[in-house]
Amino acid sequence: MDIAFLASAEAELLDAVAYYNSQSEGLGYEFAAEVKRTIERIVQYPDAWSQLSKRTRRCRTNRFPYGIIYQIDNEALLVVAVMHLSRHPQAWRERGKDE
Repeated sequence: MDIAFLASAEAELLDAVAYYNSQSEGLGYEFAAEVKRTIERIVQYPDAWSQLSKRTRRCRTNRFPYGIIYQIDNEALLVVAVMHLSRHPQAWRERGKDE
């Protein structure tokens, strides 16, 4: 399955990695590894996670307070957001219109 990130989702991931690394050396890389494991779970079971809209779902990370917001189209996974679940949880809804 092809995996793509919206530019804003990729920026969120990089910002979170930098933030966690600034808090504790290596923690950002642990966060990135957890995001990778979450995406692997999504690829394995794409329809298993919470549905947010007709085309969009969310899978929560295990260790960090983040959710991966995604859409599946044919054999492609589009990561719409890497969202901190306590900050503006509906902000992802405006994504994709300009990206």
